[in-house]
Amino acid sequence: MRRRWWSRAAANAAGVLVALFAVFPVFWMVSTSLKPNREIFSATPQPVPHHPTLQHYRDVLGGDLLPGVGFGSFFRNSAIVAVATVLAGSLVALLAATAVARYRFRFRTAFLVMLLVVQMVPLEALVIPLFLMIRRLGLYDTLASLILVYLAFSLPFAVWMLRGFVAAVPRDLEEAAEMDGASRWQTFWRVLLPLVAPGLVATSIFSFITAWNELIFALTFLSDEGKYTLPVAMTFFFGRDDTAWGAVMAASTLLTLPVMVFFLVVQRRMVSGLVSGAVKG
Repeated sequence: MRRRWWSRAAANAAGVLVALFAVFPVFWMVSTSLKPNREIFSATPQPVPHHPTLQHYRDVLGGDLLPGVGFGSFFRNSAIVAVATVLAGSLVALLAATAVARYRFRFRTAFLVMLLVVQMVPLEALVIPLFLMIRRLGLYDTLASLILVYLAFSLPFAVWMLRGFVAAVPRDLEEAAEMDGASRWQTFWRVLLPLVAPGLVATSIFSFITAWNELIFALTFLSDEGKYTLPVAMTFFFGRDDTAWGAVMAASTLLTLPVMVFFLVVQRRMVSGLVSGAVKG
């Protein structure tokens, strides 16, 4: 009994340490965004601001990061790219995962292996060939180029993960729905989709984070400053001689908030989808 108590206490302590290690950078980011410059550059580190201020947020939201272009324009561009990537990626990944899990076809195993191989390729190695491809397609300096690239990067992981969720759904449920008169589309929409909703949520979170935080391709494929996304706009705070760390931390906090909100929203949908699927089954 005592040994079990010590094991549980050690596991809880390890979990608390991991949580603190993960939360501390976020805490320091938010704390720094509320500090005046004299506290940010103080020789003595101050975890909590003594004189909190919202001036850095006013500078980020109220001023133009570029002539005539404010923070709202960059936020809109990032939102368009991220939402389009999530919607298109979820639809394509679910259809592909259903085909891989439910149907037997030639080179099926090779296709699954290729999904893993693609994930091993460094993104930096693909910048030049993708740039040439995007320019040849006439998509250079468009948000569509980013959506297409982010979709290609998120699909392998999404298909591989959703395949396991689709394969875990018994075929008997679909056959029973078809025997009750449901069409193949109705079976897919009312039986399969609610049961794989948790996996769809997990892949959508991955796709959203990928599209929301990516910098290299956004900086390479866009030349019109009005089409820049938020990660590219963050680079404007880093100067040759100095860095506006207060503005950097304030913009980073604002950049993180949509990801947290998106996670909270889809997390609720994940639970409701799981319960709904269980009831329909």
